Amino acid sequence: MDGNLLHTPVLLERTIELLAPALARPDAVLVDATLGMAGHSIAFLERFPRLTLVGIDRDTDALVIAGERLAPFAGRVHLVHAVYDEFSEVIASLRIPEVSGILFDLGVSSLQLDRVERGFSYSKDAPLDMRMDAQSERTAAVILATYSESELRRIFYAYGDEKLAPRFASRIVERRADRPLETSAELVELIIAATPAAAQRAGHPAKRVFQALRIEVNQELAVLERAIPAAVDSLEVGGRIVVLAYQSLEDRIVKRELQARAASTAPRGLPVELPEHKPELRLLVRGAELAADEERARNPRATSVRLRGAERLRQMTTAAGGASGNPRRGREAA
Repeated sequence: MDGNLLHTPVLLERTIELLAPALARPDAVLVDATLGMAGHSIAFLERFPRLTLVGIDRDTDALVIAGERLAPFAGRVHLVHAVYDEFSEVIASLRIPEVSGILFDLGVSSLQLDRVERGFSYSKDAPLDMRMDAQSERTAAVILATYSESELRRIFYAYGDEKLAPRFASRIVERRADRPLETSAELVELIIAATPAAAQRAGHPAKRVFQALRIEVNQELAVLERAIPAAVDSLEVGGRIVVLAYQSLEDRIVKRELQARAASTAPRGLPVELPEHKPELRLLVRGAELAADEERARNPRATSVRLRGAERLRQMTTAAGGASGNPRRGREAA
């Protein structure tokens, strides 16, 4: 499979522009926490010939393709099979105390969408899988077969903002009493049948349910809530992080963490801001940046992207006087 045909990196030049000041030194380390097929990473390795890359991905198929595409840079690349909330373990396993730059390109990848058998798309019939890591056990089919009606309603509401969540959850439970849902076409048929005609004019009825199931299968939000703080903790002073999010739930998590660390912690009314109260981060962009109209037209994946970035201003210290962070162990891919 030709990875060049499957993935066009989103906001490539902008991510390079934002991370470049942190990657100029000879021993700079960039962590691509969502490597995918390495579209972003190849560009960074070409632009910065002394850069070391750590590429993390939970998808073994993506790691195989990325490994092939990154072969010309083999001496400067470490590929790791892990979920990105294992950020600290990965860095510790490679004996890297601090990193210079971090990139997160969140959401489902082009590879996962385009491989029909992965079951991510509501427009193509396939087994209800949706696992980003094929080695994990929980699939969308398992969730639909085992979650209670209230649990299904909760994830459709929380992760899909689906107003018809009660109706869909009820119909799924009724259907599985007869036989389980096994394919995406069966689920789409059930959702369409349960959707009033007026609501069907607002877009594909299954879109939000499929998003909710994918997030639940892969625990995407819980993983992200752990990953962003760990990533920031690993940055050296002057290091930078850029995050590309594609839906509001992801973006909200990123915004909350970066803004909190970019604010002073000095108590209100304190006449002088002490060093320990100074902001830990400096935000690199105002709010969330969107892709330009030209890029959206050229690359549909850029339509919903929201970019945020920050630079590390100072290290946090623990009560014992050491730098913050919690090094743990990662798993390096073969």
